[in-house]
Amino acid sequence: MTQTVWIARHGNRIDFVNPAWFNTSARRYDPHLSDDGFVQAQQLANRLVGEGITHIFSSPFLRTVQTANVIAETLDLPLKLNWGLGEWLNPEWMSTYPETLTPQILAQQFPRIDLSYPIGEARYPETWEDCLDRTAKTAQNIVAAFRDQDLLFVGHGASVVGTAMGLVPTLAETDIHASLCCLVKLVRDDNQWKVELNGDISHLNNTETVIRFN
Repeated sequence: MTQTVWIARHGNRIDFVNPAWFNTSARRYDPHLSDDGFVQAQQLANRLVGEGITHIFSSPFLRTVQTANVIAETLDLPLKLNWGLGEWLNPEWMSTYPETLTPQILAQQFPRIDLSYPIGEARYPETWEDCLDRTAKTAQNIVAAFRDQDLLFVGHGASVVGTAMGLVPTLAETDIHASLCCLVKLVRDDNQWKVELNGDISHLNNTETVIRFN
């Protein structure tokens, strides 16, 4: 049987639009979506209508949860949080462990979150190699647990790269395009994964000209 895994990055974030936000935020490493980021998330959700996705998994950072929730609302699906899809916990970007909202608090705002699904644990700090290994293993474990079902991962630039490499080991990190609200589509046929879309942004009206990962 075939299986499809879609991998998406979150929409535009407030500190990309307003860098001064970082200086006054209580959770400076957990920015929310910007206004245009919500527009991107809805355009991404509309693109995925009718694709047969049965489960949505998201990084627990607010910007990814907001993006994934728009998709979950559009597709009428629950939302599972997984730290394995989280941002690269790079100490050069984050001087301390990133303070994110707990799943319980997030679920008050986003009731589609499935609190019975184990979120896992973040390990700060981590190297780039640690991040690639974490996200690759996460993709492999989820695919094994939900075999023959079509899945969506919503993460960050780093986790788009790492999860794709985890399923298609012939890919190099520079092969994968991971701009904001992009889509990567991987299809398995007879235990062989292939890339059918790589960083597709044809569903977006507005796109970034320079890809930023931090």
